[in-house]
Amino acid sequence: MKDMEFGTIKIHLKEIMDSQNISINKLSFRAEMQRTQLKKYCKNEVQRLDIAVLSRLCYALNCDLHDLIEYIPPEKP
Repeated sequence: MKDMEFGTIKIHLKEIMDSQNISINKLSFRAEMQRTQLKKYCKNEVQRLDIAVLSRLCYALNCDLHDLIEYIPPEKP
């Protein structure tokens, strides 16, 4: 079976943090998460999204899930 491109998920954590003028240290405290984990989310380097982490981020940043993540469909040839 041929590999298919299904699109990607973009995490907008860094953009939201910048717009709210919140540091990674402050978010780490608010969301009760490690900075190293937050950095991976900021750089879109996570392999699997964790529902509990997404809930913590939405709560700490007072945003909706659709503000935090975006589905980017594959490009059509």
